[in-house]
Amino acid sequence: MFSDETNRGLSARVATHVACVSYDQLEETTRDATRRALLDALGVTLAATGLAAEALPYRNLALAQGAGPSRVLGIDTCTNPVAAALANGALAHAMDFGDAFDPGAAHPNAALVPALLALSDADPRIDGGRFLAAMTAGSDLACRLSIAPARTYEEGGWYPPALVGLIASAAACAKLIGLDAKGICDAMGLAMLSASFPGEIKYDPGSPLRGVREAFAARGAVEAALLAQADARAFAEPLEGRAGFFAIYGGGGPTDALTADLGTRFLGDEVSFKPWPCCRGTHAYIEAALELRQRCDWREIVRAEAEIGPVQEMLIRPHSAKAAPENSIQAKFSIPFTTAHALVHGSVSLDSFGDAARADSPVLELAQRVVERRNPAWGREHAASGSLTLILRSGERLERQVPQAAGHPGNPLSNTALIDKFILCASRAAIPLDSGRAAAAAARILALGPGVSASSLLRMEHKTSDTRLQPSSD
Repeated sequence: MFSDETNRGLSARVATHVACVSYDQLEETTRDATRRALLDALGVTLAATGLAAEALPYRNLALAQGAGPSRVLGIDTCTNPVAAALANGALAHAMDFGDAFDPGAAHPNAALVPALLALSDADPRIDGGRFLAAMTAGSDLACRLSIAPARTYEEGGWYPPALVGLIASAAACAKLIGLDAKGICDAMGLAMLSASFPGEIKYDPGSPLRGVREAFAARGAVEAALLAQADARAFAEPLEGRAGFFAIYGGGGPTDALTADLGTRFLGDEVSFKPWPCCRGTHAYIEAALELRQRCDWREIVRAEAEIGPVQEMLIRPHSAKAAPENSIQAKFSIPFTTAHALVHGSVSLDSFGDAARADSPVLELAQRVVERRNPAWGREHAASGSLTLILRSGERLERQVPQAAGHPGNPLSNTALIDKFILCASRAAIPLDSGRAAAAAARILALGPGVSASSLLRMEHKTSDTRLQPSSD
């Protein structure tokens, strides 16, 4: 049983750890890593306010809940914290540009930041130190949950990124509003009742839910924390119970990965930041393509072989659909399309997945020639790896291996690169920030700490402009 003596008490141990994380006790490297993640999360969310029309239903529903203290990003309107978390959560992953934890299928800050932001807006006493401590604890827990099941969540039919984000964000939200370990444990249990995140989210190629799924995780996390604060009770063992989180979603466990080095190693320090706005699994091939195009004329490519393992299969099969994606989501989850686009244009950007980009004849023709070469030895540890071999008309073969795609902790993006990304994203917001104000906002975020209201620090100063989302490209 999952509640035997080996696992008994794990929920209480995790909740106690989350409750005890404090800004003062964190290493400066961890504080900086959390600030970097916060900067990145806010930037990609701002971009979505101007570009992600699929988030409109969530925003409209949030606004229908009436006025409140918490911002709905992209417009000068506030609502209650639960509704704001729903609206902003729908934006957080819509561009597929946020950070990722490569060892597990997790985007640990996608639901977390919108949820914490909604609660911080509601209580100006929450300062930057308290915010960063809660975010550090929540990001770490999401990463741990992603690698701790006895079997992968996908094997059970679940979609793990928002699933682990929901539970971790609920714990972090409960911490942020001052609950003790018992309240944090209750928040995790209550959160389990709010969403299930079936794998059909990713299997349906036309569904927009892949982009907006964090709306449900962020809303559920805030609601669970507020319920726990109001003395709602859940289960004593939400994680390890005989029908708890790991039994239901992970087929057993949890494994030792849940608590290994707990409190001394924060896995949120080890997230990867995306240089390109598409599925993390395509990045190694984009990186290889951008380097190889400097050594050849893409028009001379007869065939491009992408080395893949089981994790990458969904990004290249069925080949006919991946080579000619019907919508932006399919394009972002396509090795043939993203590789061909990089080879032809020398870049992959926020504008690479709209109608015009997907109708680009040279890209589509080359994408047909990007084929797989299966490596049976590759496993989950190669999720952010890849290699690309180009065969030219002359018979020459050009190869580039990418063990760790750009943005990985072993191949990191600099602060300068992250600030440039933030400035770019902020320029595409519904209420755009010019480069000067965006750079100033980035500097404030990267200096976040105690003594300053998290809500006031994170409020961006905008010029009044059209706040409507741009029409979807699909």
